This record gives sequence, structure tokens and C-alpha cells, in this order.
Amino acid sequence: MDDVRRAGPHTRIIHGGQQADPETGAVSTPIYQSSTFAFTDADQGADRFSGAPGCKYTRLGNPTVAALERNIALLEHGCGALGAASGMAAINSVYLTFLGQGAHAVVTDCVYGPTRTILETEYARFGVQATFVDSSHPDNVARALRPNTKLVYIESPANPTLKLTDIARCADIAHRAGAILVVDNTFASPYLQNPLQLGADVVIHSMTKFINGHTDVVAGIIVARKEEVLERIRSVHVNLGGTMDPHQAWLVLRGIKTLGLRMERAQANARALAYYLQRHAAVKWVNYPGLVDHPQHDLMKQQMRGPGAIVCFGVRGGLEAGRRFINSVQLATLAVSLGGIETLIEHPASMTHAGVSADERRKAGISDDLVRIAVGCEDYDDLEKDLEQAFEKATAGKVGEV
Repeated sequence: MDDVRRAGPHTRIIHGGQQADPETGAVSTPIYQSSTFAFTDADQGADRFSGAPGCKYTRLGNPTVAALERNIALLEHGCGALGAASGMAAINSVYLTFLGQGAHAVVTDCVYGPTRTILETEYARFGVQATFVDSSHPDNVARALRPNTKLVYIESPANPTLKLTDIARCADIAHRAGAILVVDNTFASPYLQNPLQLGADVVIHSMTKFINGHTDVVAGIIVARKEEVLERIRSVHVNLGGTMDPHQAWLVLRGIKTLGLRMERAQANARALAYYLQRHAAVKWVNYPGLVDHPQHDLMKQQMRGPGAIVCFGVRGGLEAGRRFINSVQLATLAVSLGGIETLIEHPASMTHAGVSADERRKAGISDDLVRIAVGCEDYDDLEKDLEQAFEKATAGKVGEV
């Protein structure tokens, strides 16, 4: 196909950035499992280290990794991408690029726990300041800006509250202040949302989640809208060393080919589960942007192509009832992470966000009764039956409790 960028979403996912190996004709991108690459002569080596195209050393670039980077850059409508050893490696490369001593960042208050904790602990040691706000109200972002604000960092949907942030409005707010807008797009995936098209400067993914989708890789990626921004990050990224290895990249290239199929299936399951939970007597509240009465349903339709596959809810009876519930599931797996083909369930307050203080969790809307289900691709009836038997064990005559 002459220009895969003009193709439909599934075609772009499957073919973007990839082609048959020119030497062998291999349809699957080979794993170039080599730490270093030979030069034809000293002049070629010197040219490559002076910026000429071609491989030198895998930390600086690898053909398998490059194929994945081209794929994600195309899906996110970016100028290019940088594969990372993990989502946190990607985040740290971006932080270190834009946050120097005395710099200030405005960050969504309910971001992934380590995204916040590392700013409050490690970066604070070097004079970096951060203000955490409810970015679902963009005016909060505007009010938090300071003359030294260099970075606005948002998650939308946020982990684990599923709060949405108006990306276009935050882009305008950040740019008026001379700051960079970074969006963690992990919960949506590039199949459902493209922040760069809404004005963001940088997109980050934990590819461990939906992009890979098989619970067998830890990986991250950074995508930039403009070349000069990408090159600033690249310089920090390759010197920091949190780059991706070729086997990681190959596994993600294999997994991403079914991204659209998996997202559609998991999202359909999540939507049905949300309606089931909304009607259940043992459930106190349900949070899922796909519900028509969700307060941000219109914003979801405005900037996303679907509500995703994560559902949050509270079990009547509070923390102990919630623990009994997650301890009683049989088909769903009690584990952190999300985006795999199987359904995972966890308790954020005691797991993924345990490093955030109870007071800050409360302010961010991460209540002690919050249960997060990362819905997978199983048969829906089996998922509902599993939750039903877990509710029966968890409540055991206590359904009326508040």
C-alpha cells in the first residue's frame, strides 16, 4: 500500500511502520538481537556517529525497535517515537528533559501512583516542584501555573478514577504559559484517543498494557508532535539508558496487531459489566465514561472513539466488603496492571496507589472502597457469573449496608 496513513485503523495497526524484510522476505519483523553493528569502514562509522542514518549500538537505535517506533508514531499521528524499557522509563526521560532545578510541573492528582510519588520524592531532592490538581476541571490547571512551570502532565482517562481531562483546553492553557503538555494515553490506547491531534506535545504509553495486550512484556514509549521536541527527549533518553531491547519490541509488535480487535471486545464487555454493576444491589456506585449518565460522557464522545475497558465501582459495606469481593473472584485474576487479554481486578488504595498518602488519595478521589476491573476478552456471561458469585460471598446478607 502506497500510504498506510490513509488506511483504516485496523490496517494501520497491522501494517504501520513495517514491511517484509528486504533480504529474506520475512513477513514478521526479525529480532535483531545484537548489541552492536559492524561498519564497512572507518569512514562509515564516523559518519554514523556524526548523524548519518544507520545502526551503531542498540542503546542508540535498533531495527526491531525502530519498526515499533514507526508503528506507534503513525498510530498517534506523531513525528516519531522512542521505545523505552518501561512506562516509568518513558516518564522519567520526559521529566528529566523538561524539569531542571527550580522548575515546576502541574500534574493530574490521580495519576498512576509512581508517576506522582517519584516527583514528590526523587525529583524534589533536586529542587523540582509539583502541584497536583483535579485536571478534569481545566481551570484548576490554569490556577496552578507559575512563572517557572515547564510541564503540564495529565492522564486521561486517569488511573484509577477514570476522570477525563479536556486535552484541547489544557493544551491551550499550557502553551499560553510556555509549558509543554504531556498526556499519558495508556488507559485509552491510540485506538481510542490521539492526544497529539488535540494539541498535546508529547504522548506517553505504558505498552505493558493495551498496546501489547498479553501480560508478558514491560515496555513504554514516548511520541512527540514536533521533531525538535522529540530530539530534546532523545538526547536525554539514550544517555539515561532506559531504552528498549529488541526482544521486547518484537513481542509488542506481535501483540499490537490485535489491538483493535482486543479493544473492541474488551470495551463491549466493560460496557455490559458497567450496566450490570449499576443495577446490582451490592454496588454503591459505578464509574465508567460509557454510561450515558456519567458526568463526562459528552467529553468522552468529543475526544475519544470509545470509553475503554476499565470499570471502577464501590462495594456496599466499605473496604472489608470490597476485600471479600476481590478475594472471591475465580475467573478474574487478582493482580495489578491492565490491558491484557484476561480480566484483572485490584484494590488501588492498598496496591497501585499505596505509596500515596491516605489524605492525598482522598483528595484525588481514590476512595478506600474503590475496586478497579480491567476487563478482558472472555465470554461476557462467564465474567458476569464470576462477579455474581463473588458478590454473594462478599455480602452474605449484608447487601443493605452503606
